[in-house]
Amino acid sequence: MPFHLSKVFQSHSKEHKGDHVMIGYFPNWAIYQRNYKPYDVPVEKLTHILYAFANINPDDGTVFLTDLWSDQQIKYDQQGEEQDHLYGNFNQFLQYKKQHRHLKLLLSIGGWSYSSNFRCLDDPKKRSRFAESAVQLLADNGLDGLDVDWEYPETKQQSQIYTQLLRELRSKLDAYHSEVTPSESRYLLTVAAPAAPQKYEILNIREMDPVLDFWNLMTYDFSGSWDSNANPQANLYGSPLSVQHSVEYYASYGTEASKLVVGIPLYGRGFDGTKGHGNPYSRVAPGSLEAGVYSYRELPLDNAAEHFDERSGAGFSYDPSQGQLISYDTVESARAKADYIRKKGLLGAMFWELSGDRPCNDPRSLINLLAGQLAPLDTQPNHIHYPKSKFVNVRSNP
Repeated sequence: MPFHLSKVFQSHSKEHKGDHVMIGYFPNWAIYQRNYKPYDVPVEKLTHILYAFANINPDDGTVFLTDLWSDQQIKYDQQGEEQDHLYGNFNQFLQYKKQHRHLKLLLSIGGWSYSSNFRCLDDPKKRSRFAESAVQLLADNGLDGLDVDWEYPETKQQSQIYTQLLRELRSKLDAYHSEVTPSESRYLLTVAAPAAPQKYEILNIREMDPVLDFWNLMTYDFSGSWDSNANPQANLYGSPLSVQHSVEYYASYGTEASKLVVGIPLYGRGFDGTKGHGNPYSRVAPGSLEAGVYSYRELPLDNAAEHFDERSGAGFSYDPSQGQLISYDTVESARAKADYIRKKGLLGAMFWELSGDRPCNDPRSLINLLAGQLAPLDTQPNHIHYPKSKFVNVRSNP
């Protein structure tokens, strides 16, 4: 760990005065691939849901929804067939927001699959259209903010475009707020932030920070099939890839600790034919979600023993019969991260993604564990008034 980073972080790290956040990504494809529906989300344990992902039209910069059936049309317990009513996941979450006023819903734009379309935003007119259309999606679908997930700006020029885009978004969000709900809290603007040096060193962190409410650090995928050795994928300590190193880097560029959120994976990355961390492997483990990737809810696998390395703060399982190591956050490593979040005055935890966890009544649920460890949680009221929505049932909410 570079010494200067630790010193700078100490100057920015202070006791977090507010309540912690618990943030979970809900991908709209989860209702198909994993049969995970809005009613499966532990809304009592979360403060924010990041709804993934919207895309960008490279021709004009318009932000658009990627699955209208999932997002706006599928019927759950709603009745009726009105053409001008909102259904789908968004309406389900809006109903939960009215029942649980602490729960905020943000639309996440981009993600790995769609991030190449951010490159079109070197055109100021497209950036303006991006912001206008994103705010309209917020107004139509009953959202509390926007989350931008550009993976990743590759040049300083793209980083400057990113900064300009966020400023445009902040301006239009604030204008909408002033016009529609001036007496309520402002609408949130966040980013999914990289946790690898070659990615975050390109960002204009000092310029981005003033317009952001918080940074969701993607402190996972530190190792995988792209590596020659089986290394931890979400370790707390170490250099250059770790939670600690990422947090200290952002703090060294002026971001307050109380705006940094630690990402926690609800999946594991597996390696076969290895003697353990730091050693070569013969092949990527078969996986269940995709090659090499397992949902946390099914770990550890049969014949594997779970371990926690205190020095790196990394959890993993190991099956010596086939030399299979799966790197993931265990109960012990998640508890260590909660302790780190509290001690360093960080804002809270973010999970990718919600369907990977065990049910909250399971003692191995990481969301339930972190919610308890980080209590009290944020109770800032959400928004339920959307007079400019195109949907009658959203517009007419009390």
